[in-house]
Amino acid sequence: MRLLEAIIAANHRAAAGDATAGVNSDDFADALPVVALTCIDPRLNPLLPEVLGVPEESFIWLRNAGNIITGPMSSTMRSLALACAVKGGKEIVIIGHTDCLVCKTTMVQLTDRFRALGIERTNLPANLNEYFGLFASERQNVMKAVEHVRTSPLIGRHVPVHGLLVEITTGRLEWIVNGYQALENATSTLPLPMQNAGPVPGMKLPEFQFRELKFPEGKIGGDVLETLRSISQVVAVTDESQHLQLRTTEPETKPPPAKRGNEQRPPSLPQHQKAQVPPKLHQPFTKPK
Repeated sequence: MRLLEAIIAANHRAAAGDATAGVNSDDFADALPVVALTCIDPRLNPLLPEVLGVPEESFIWLRNAGNIITGPMSSTMRSLALACAVKGGKEIVIIGHTDCLVCKTTMVQLTDRFRALGIERTNLPANLNEYFGLFASERQNVMKAVEHVRTSPLIGRHVPVHGLLVEITTGRLEWIVNGYQALENATSTLPLPMQNAGPVPGMKLPEFQFRELKFPEGKIGGDVLETLRSISQVVAVTDESQHLQLRTTEPETKPPPAKRGNEQRPPSLPQHQKAQVPPKLHQPFTKPK
């Protein structure tokens, strides 16, 4: 059993009335101290770190309004990173709580309360929601904070990042984000190092020898050019034979004799009665007498 698994199990037994429930910190010395980010709500003071079952000297407690993390490089991330790098934190826990007043505060209420303090809207940042990190769900806020921590380049990728929600009246913990599972899933999707990749079973590549390479003796494109020449010759012969055939089948037409004197020209036929040009025959055409 790992640290957070033991904490959740002991917490649920205590919430059910088991007075002997607890965590033996000596069994998890390698996972301590634990770094926790919580809200500034004073109702948390008597709950932490008792509901976790870890001693105070193994509990690094960071707090801000709403346990909000606005980004992977925010000032809160700076504190979390230093808590791990300088103070030796082994695991990170983002702990939200029920009945959070930051969650219940609307934008209008926030500006009214600032105005009551003598701070006008013009003196506040343009995007209040982004600057103050207001949220509408305690659970969603915890999951968002965990995601920022997990993706931050300031936190080692082997550090588990958990998300908890504590019931403000009873101290019962709800495990929203299991940092162990998230870490295992992220590790399983990483590609194996190339140096550890062995050969594919049953696959043997032939030995490459450059001296045995042979190139074709003919000219590149020689066969294609020869084929094109042959096609050109066939086309030329075909065109010539067709031309000769046309010359032998077409009749020779002589111009009509010139008209002399008062010879009368025969009346021309109407356009629709004009003689049609006879089709080309395969036998010599004889002129009518």
